[in-house]
Parts: sequence; structure tokens; C-alpha cells
Amino acid sequence: MTAARPITLRDVEALCERALVPHQRLAELAEVAARYAVAITPAMADLIDRGDDPIARQFVPDARELDVEPQERGDPIGDNAFAPVEGIVHRYPDRVLLKVVNACAVYCRFCFRREMVGPGRGGLSAKALAVAFDYIRAQPQIWEVILTGGDPLILSARRLKAMVAQLAGIAHVKVIRVHTRVPVVAPERVSAALTRALRAPDKATFVVLHANHPRELTKEARSACARFIDAGIPLLSQSVLLRGVNDDAETLGALMCALVECRIKPYYLHHADLAPGTAHLRTTIAEGQALMRALRGRYSGLCQPAYVLDIPGGYGKSPIGPNYLSEDGAMVEDFNGKRHRYPPS
Repeated sequence: MTAARPITLRDVEALCERALVPHQRLAELAEVAARYAVAITPAMADLIDRGDDPIARQFVPDARELDVEPQERGDPIGDNAFAPVEGIVHRYPDRVLLKVVNACAVYCRFCFRREMVGPGRGGLSAKALAVAFDYIRAQPQIWEVILTGGDPLILSARRLKAMVAQLAGIAHVKVIRVHTRVPVVAPERVSAALTRALRAPDKATFVVLHANHPRELTKEARSACARFIDAGIPLLSQSVLLRGVNDDAETLGALMCALVECRIKPYYLHHADLAPGTAHLRTTIAEGQALMRALRGRYSGLCQPAYVLDIPGGYGKSPIGPNYLSEDGAMVEDFNGKRHRYPPS
């Protein structure tokens, strides 16, 4: 008899059956799940230890998600103000986001689009997708298109291939970037057909992997990432600085080293956005800057991401890492905290 195939856990009752939440918390967590989507893939569920686990903190609902602070907002980075047509966000001159789907393989408890994603939300209709491609064609300054959502890699290879083919036919689009969690949370989805679907003649394709803790880079996840890289698709990473997940130098450094060992260049470390009900997961900027100081000089330059903040209101990303130069520009600080005059006297 064939063993039952593991399934994604999509409600708090399923989490309780897996002993990921206690039975006495079902009612309060059901209220959270009614507001914000829940999905934990088998790959992630298998990683969760009992107690205050860094993987659990990312995916298991928490009653504190119902506590919304005054500064939190449903569209924390201001996507809506830069949406000329459905599915497009055109904030920066030379690139656009193309939000092709509003669902994910997993739902992160800190997601900045948590008010917009979930099962049954679907994606762009054929008509809306055609309008989005027409917009890109009509804007010759668009050099890069970023496929996002939701997670575009939950779509079939056939649908992704069709989208990439549309972009391949637009001469001024030179770069296609894909933002995804899939290689980590559902590595079995990264098939040869999927990697082929993302490649286009005369276009540079990049995959940006979202990973927040070194334990996420399992043997299966590393193999999935290697399938992209070996197919000629470079990988970058983006991580979110999260309290109780990666907010200590040892864990953050181990994550960046593990990524580089997988041939993935750390790209961004995001300061957590002001999404509703996420205060318990956010650090302060000062804490993030201290962590970046701890990484500098102690880990290879390959392991140094840019620490960035997406300014609320749609003003874009700004680097917020520590400053090593004095205000008058006469002194510079080394990685040991010692200050030196420059140029030397």
C-alpha cells in the first residue's frame, strides 16, 4: 500500500493535528486564520521543532497578529499609488513589478502583502494580463520586469513559459527577475520544465530567493537552487530581519554563508515592513544596523547584503546600514570599531 502523500497544512485544525499548535489555542488562532491566510508546506512543517522555533515564528499563526498598531497599514510600501493598470507596479523608471498571482505556497506571518494574498485570490485574468503586457510594450524605458505576486512559481511551467515568451518579444525588456519562496518551501516544484520556462533568448533571467533562516536551506532546497543555477539562471537572495528568527549575528551570518555556499549572492536584508499585526516580529533599525556591523569584516564580502527600508507611502527602498564615516568626512571607522583619519596626516 502506497503511503499517503504529505499535504500542505491550510487551517489551524490541521496545525493542531500535527501538534504545531496546542488545542486550547484553536479558537483564538482560528480568528487569526480567518483574517490572514495559513499554509505550511510539508517541507516547512517537517523543519518545525516544538516551542519558540524560528521556522514556526515565520508560518504558524500568532494571536498577536490581531493587534494592529496605529502606524501599520494594509499597503505598507505604497504599491497601490504606483499601479497604472491591474497587476503592474511602476515605482522606479526602468523597472516594473508584474504581480501575476495572488497566492503563495506558504503564507508568511510578516508578509507586507498579507491583506492581498491568499487561497482563492487567483491571479490576473487573461484580459488583465494582456493589458499589463501592453503597458510594458508602451513604456520603452522599462528595462527589467520582476515577476512577483504572491509567488509566481506556484504557476505551471506552461503558464510561466507563456508569460516569459511575451516578455521575450518586447525588445526594450532586457532582464526578467523572479521573486520566489518555492525552492525552499516546495523544492519538488523546481523541475527541468520549470527552469526551462524561465529562460528566454537574449534576455537575462535572475531568480531571487526569499530565505530567512539557515535551516531553510535543506538538502532538497539546495538541490532545487542548483537546478536553476546549473541551467544558467543566477540566484540572488532577499531576507527579512525578524525578531526571534534571524536577529542575532550568529544566525544571520550562518544564513548568509549558507546562501553563498549554494552559489546564491545575498542581495537584500529588508527591515520588516509596517504590515498589520506584525509588531512582535519587527526589530528596531538600530538593532539591524548593529547586526550589519557585526557581519562586516567577520564574514566574506560575498556574504554582505544591503540592509534596506522600504519607505512607507511608496517612496522606494533606501539603504539604512551603519555609517562608518564621520559627519565631517575626516574620520573612518574600521570593522573593529577603531577610528582613523583619512587621508592620513
